[in-house]
Amino acid sequence: LILQQEKAEDFVIATGITTTVREFIQKSFAEVGVHVVFKGSGVDEVAIVDSLDSILLPTENKSLKVGDIVMEIDPNYFRPTEVDLLIGDASKAYDKLKWKPKYDLNALIKEMVAADLTVFRNK
Repeated sequence: LILQQEKAEDFVIATGITTTVREFIQKSFAEVGVHVVFKGSGVDEVAIVDSLDSILLPTENKSLKVGDIVMEIDPNYFRPTEVDLLIGDASKAYDKLKWKPKYDLNALIKEMVAADLTVFRNK
């Protein structure tokens, strides 16, 4: 739709919904039956396996256990000027293109995790 416009314009493509990195991490791990909790704060914050759902956990990852650290903060990835809220405004795409998102956060996470598992299984 963007490429078919008579005049070139910039469009923001976004859901208009925001989520925290913590929630994204929790939902991503939960997709494979790994439930995490966060401990510490700032650069010392970590995500730790709190419980495992063996029904969902892929068989190749059975070595994961409760208490394992599965996420740590890397200050190298901090933005030089951090913002409090990042949220895309796609109102122009909604209005002009009649575009609307096909995915919500949960569907996106489900597809991303499935794709990653496929890659890891093929290695």
